[in-house]
Amino acid sequence: MPAAAPPVTKPAAIKLAALGERIRSRRKALKVSAVDAAEAAGMSRVTLHRVEAGEPSVAMAAYIGAATAVGLELELVDPRERSRGKRTNAREGKSFPARIRLADYPQLQRLAWQLHGVTTLTPEEALGLYERNWRHVDTAGLAPAERALVNALVQQLGGGRLLV
Repeated sequence: MPAAAPPVTKPAAIKLAALGERIRSRRKALKVSAVDAAEAAGMSRVTLHRVEAGEPSVAMAAYIGAATAVGLELELVDPRERSRGKRTNAREGKSFPARIRLADYPQLQRLAWQLHGVTTLTPEEALGLYERNWRHVDTAGLAPAERALVNALVQQLGGGRLLV
């Protein structure tokens, strides 16, 4: 019989729930199904749902796998370093605007053909559009500015990996 799980404190349960919600939010922002995300993480759909619910009985490796599958990284941070300002926010050094104008990026504009009346996207929406439709991107025809945008989005929002 397996050993009993250690008791979970209320602060730990809150952090697990927040972690699970962050993974679910990222998956939904990318418009990735639970089945596809679970497959990419090497787990069952049920386990992915347990991760997204923040269940404490799920192995830490499952949380890491689910986060990685949607392009997130887990990072342990000493709260004292954060309060001293030693840790930098990934969004501080961003090389893209808060709203991305489709007219400035021809390949992105082509990918957004079905978004009628939309002229700007959030960086998260732009990355999701690139990732879902990468097979339609003419990589040889990417202008330097658009290539820089894709690289910045991947580095700062995609955990360094373009999920294609």
